[in-house]
Amino acid sequence: MNSKTLLYILKRIGLAILTVWIVITVTFFVTRAVPGGPFLGEKALSPAAQAALEAKYGLDKPVLEQYTTYLGDILFRFDFGPSLKDRGRDVMDIITDGMKVSVRLGVSAAAIATVTGVILGALAALRRNKLVDKVIMVVTTAFVSMPSFIMGTLLLLLFALVLKWVPANGAMQGGMVLPIITLALYPAAYITRLTRSSMLDVLGQDYIRTARAKGVSPTKVIFGHALKNSLIPVITYLGPMLAYIVTGSLVVEQIFAVPGIGRDFVNSITNRDYPLIMGTTIVLATLIVVMNLVSDIMYKVVDPRITLE
Repeated sequence: MNSKTLLYILKRIGLAILTVWIVITVTFFVTRAVPGGPFLGEKALSPAAQAALEAKYGLDKPVLEQYTTYLGDILFRFDFGPSLKDRGRDVMDIITDGMKVSVRLGVSAAAIATVTGVILGALAALRRNKLVDKVIMVVTTAFVSMPSFIMGTLLLLLFALVLKWVPANGAMQGGMVLPIITLALYPAAYITRLTRSSMLDVLGQDYIRTARAKGVSPTKVIFGHALKNSLIPVITYLGPMLAYIVTGSLVVEQIFAVPGIGRDFVNSITNRDYPLIMGTTIVLATLIVVMNLVSDIMYKVVDPRITLE
């Protein structure tokens, strides 16, 4: 690793840390600025009891003091504090339990989307302007244009109400298949179009024509040269794709009753659970920033001709 690459990586890590800090700061002050509080909706509590709870969790202190205390807790102890609604449980335990499900869901969807997209994209490029190419382009255009929550609802209606393959009161009882398919459809369609476009460009390059003129087998030309070089744009999309899957899972997990971090995040906002809002926001933001950083570094590894600045 040369000095320029190392300097680039260090600079990106610094920017990633700065980005996460900005997310923490903005989220912290915005949640406190919204009228109301986490205990106002509990009708059984008297004003004195609410004041006692606020004092117990430090919500009666000035906002700036709460902020500095919170930063110290997460920087030096990596402690997100206790949940205000799910009392008796720490935010870290809730996030850990949710991430076990969300990571399995996201990794499965990402793997299926990548493999499916590359295969269909290469097939469409090799059969350009043929019936197969036209069908693939029409289907992928439809999937790219359709939001995940609409696709998830349609799949739930089809397989739960029409075909009755999964229970209508929660697809999780029928497995993770429908949530994975819902999250994988958009990135698979996008990767298909990206691979097709990139491979068509590569197939028109001089070195491909030269290889064919020298009698190199079509299989080696396609898999050894064309497909390998056409995957560079796909690799750069892997980071944003994982970010999409993470953010898209917030709604999908609600639709299919998946007990993941997305559902915890939505519930934390509804319940005004400040520590859980902060904890899930930090984890999701860090994951997105790290995935984009890894994507940029992989871009350089795959194509050494790229200069990093």
